[in-house]
Amino acid sequence: MKGILSMKIAQSLLTVAVLQILAAIALVIPVQAQQNQQLAPEAHARQVLDQIVTGKFDAIEAQYDSAMKSALPAGKLSDFWQQLNSQVGSFKQVTDVSQKAIQNYQVVILVCDFQQATLDTIISFTSDGHVGGIRFVPHKPKAEWAAPAYAKPDSFHEQPITVTLGHWELPGTLTVPVGDGPFPAVVLVHGSGPQDQDETIGPNETFKDLAWGLASKGIAVLRYTKRTKKYGGKASDDPTGLTVNDEVINDARAAVELLSKQPKINSKRIFVLGHSWGGYLAPRIATGDSQIVGIIILAGSARPLEKMIVEQLQYFATLPGGSSEQLQKKLAAAEESEKQIEDPNLKSGDTVDLLGAKAPGGYFLDLRGYDPPAVATKLTIPIFVLQAGRDYQVRDADYDAWKKALSEKPWVEVKRYDDLNHLFETGKGMATPSEYDNPGHVAEPVIADIAAWIVANGKTK
Repeated sequence: MKGILSMKIAQSLLTVAVLQILAAIALVIPVQAQQNQQLAPEAHARQVLDQIVTGKFDAIEAQYDSAMKSALPAGKLSDFWQQLNSQVGSFKQVTDVSQKAIQNYQVVILVCDFQQATLDTIISFTSDGHVGGIRFVPHKPKAEWAAPAYAKPDSFHEQPITVTLGHWELPGTLTVPVGDGPFPAVVLVHGSGPQDQDETIGPNETFKDLAWGLASKGIAVLRYTKRTKKYGGKASDDPTGLTVNDEVINDARAAVELLSKQPKINSKRIFVLGHSWGGYLAPRIATGDSQIVGIIILAGSARPLEKMIVEQLQYFATLPGGSSEQLQKKLAAAEESEKQIEDPNLKSGDTVDLLGAKAPGGYFLDLRGYDPPAVATKLTIPIFVLQAGRDYQVRDADYDAWKKALSEKPWVEVKRYDDLNHLFETGKGMATPSEYDNPGHVAEPVIADIAAWIVANGKTK
């Protein structure tokens, strides 16, 4: 069964890892709603599953987005369904259903009983109601987040807080150590896509690990829901003019300002910690904001988005069973998008289609020429760059770029952790997207190193 489940159909849905980078383009250009968008995602997913079971494959294929049409040509879904039935028997019933947002997609998971196995049918939908992916994978019981061993809940308390910028209101949590303070504090800035305040990926909650771990060591932490998570396609007053200022930077600065006014917080010792896309943008966030006394960059990319996507697809091809005709088509499409983004004639009003996610050309023009390490060299505040050695999303090439640019700055520290993945969780061998389905925690040495670095720093150099 394992062989069948890892066949081409599994590649019809972009992996979470690619989506995490791809959905840095957090808003798609508004399009005319399709009739199937009138269905709620769960109802739509049940409809699609019923069409599969009853053999109405043409009806499903008519709903594919452009990436699906390329990855799973007409007739392939029917072929796969027949092979799947030969392995696990006929479909019996849906026993459970859940829904979550994974970047620009609404993903519905239907737990399905077959005659000989229980499988998760995972169906994703684009913002305009098209089918963006269909997968069948072995069912795993839901894993809930549990506090890491290094967290000491009795040593801190949490309170709700709202980051407000104009009419945007982002719910969050302030985690404060027990005591009188004033405490040094950190604002956490998300990776790409519409992340929740805990930066939840599967059973993993990276930002909650960081908040509880750092607060246990005397450091206050503010984390909040990303604007594109709460507001989706309405997260910008002008979606066609979207830039990272709307998506990330303005809200992060507003969070710093809010944190500086909280009781028990040392307003002169506020740091920004950016993970992944947040790390990429951290130098830009800190530029011109004198309240930020240091930045921490966790797996921060140093290269443009479009290059990272191409590189990830190339990496997937090196995994066992990874190379396929569908993957090669995606790679070719990503390379074409890269050419469009880098075209000197790209205009703000152009539409860029990056593996099915549409974004305004202005989003990329705003980042054209942005060199995070070069911008960081102009800062005179402490900087701590952390890289995970098993990270296939942000690679050693990025880490080397940070080191090369910042090696002569006495207020900069860089460190690499050989056995950690993109979430800074421990693992072995080549990292794969499936790791994100396994519960884990930010490694304790990372928490300890960040806490020690914050304690040792804080004053402008």
